[in-house]
Amino acid sequence: MAALSSSKPWYPKTQNTQKTQPNRNLNATQIQLINHPSTRRVNPLPSFAIHNNPNIPPLVVVGSANADIYVEIDRLPKEGETISAKSGQTLAGGKGANQAVCGGKLLYPTYFLGQVGEDAHGKLITEALEGGGVLLDHMNTVSAAPTGHAVVMLQSDGQNSIIIVGGANMSCWPDALSEDDLEVLRNAGIVLLQREIPDSVNIQVAKGYISGFAARQSGASKVKFRNLKDGMKLVLGGPVFFAQEEGLGADYLLVAKTAGVPVILDAGGVDAPIPLELLNLVDILSPNESELARLTGMPTESFEQITHAVKKCHEMGVKQVLVKLGAKGSALFEEGEEPIRQPVISAPRVLDTTGAGDTYTASFAVALVEGKSKKECLRFAAAAASLCVQVKGAIPSMPDRKKVLDLLQSL
Repeated sequence: MAALSSSKPWYPKTQNTQKTQPNRNLNATQIQLINHPSTRRVNPLPSFAIHNNPNIPPLVVVGSANADIYVEIDRLPKEGETISAKSGQTLAGGKGANQAVCGGKLLYPTYFLGQVGEDAHGKLITEALEGGGVLLDHMNTVSAAPTGHAVVMLQSDGQNSIIIVGGANMSCWPDALSEDDLEVLRNAGIVLLQREIPDSVNIQVAKGYISGFAARQSGASKVKFRNLKDGMKLVLGGPVFFAQEEGLGADYLLVAKTAGVPVILDAGGVDAPIPLELLNLVDILSPNESELARLTGMPTESFEQITHAVKKCHEMGVKQVLVKLGAKGSALFEEGEEPIRQPVISAPRVLDTTGAGDTYTASFAVALVEGKSKKECLRFAAAAASLCVQVKGAIPSMPDRKKVLDLLQSL
């Protein structure tokens, strides 16, 4: 793997250089991403702000934010049994918040689109996200529901069991996302979803309908367009498809849909079946072994069994499946291709596995949007997860970019 600088963000190999042209020929013009002023919160950390990197399409995490109530125990209680915990504390977490902070700490511009309540837990999460460099322009505070929370039972070997109370994560969502929210999704480089928010929200995000126009890439060169008005033509300008209406002038641009924006769905969260509509909309599904078994109804104890279960996911409409295998590493299955396997990068000690899956998925997403190969993405994610399990707490355990790069260079 090539040496990577730790002093500045790891920019994509295929990053577009967007310049203002003196003429208005759309075929030659590449348009800079538009940054709208915040309508909610302004992030106080300018070093991470997307506004300082206007040419970089951001990571957008749409998902949950929880207050994680940790209790450290020697073992799980038996039915009807009461046991004492060694210690307890409350930390910010939730799969969406975890993944957003991971993106922020890896120095990639990251937005979090989610909800918290008007309570102390909401303030705790807000401060943790801000501290991780996450942009909160699209996070809502709702008064009709409390902040979501989770009870994390952490055993001495680092394994955990979790009970989730949805709160604001599962209620009070608007029937339709606002135009401001759709705008940031439109300009995203990659979108991360999880299952700790309603499936209806995930489906709405993955569909990507924006102002009556939608375009979805379905192959290297074939693109399907829906709801395109009569008299509109499409002009390719860098990574974005622009629609120009005849007679309105070359500078009248309507963005149809960011072309080829990958949508990754982390299968973690509620244990209900994933709607087929959602599976058909995502580009990469990321389950762990138990989630894959639950989704397919098939055993996943061996790699051969996992391969058969993944084939069923392909039959359900998912083209790529990123399986997190814990101590056995990970594997990326792409339909019609040989799986790419990544062994685990061993940690000298394992204190807490709570945020490891979220770290892995978010780190993979960051490497992918930065233009790395699939093998490099898997390796980068494995290094980040290895660092994560060595620290207690989900958000506190998210590694920074320098530590990940240092670990990779030491291997």
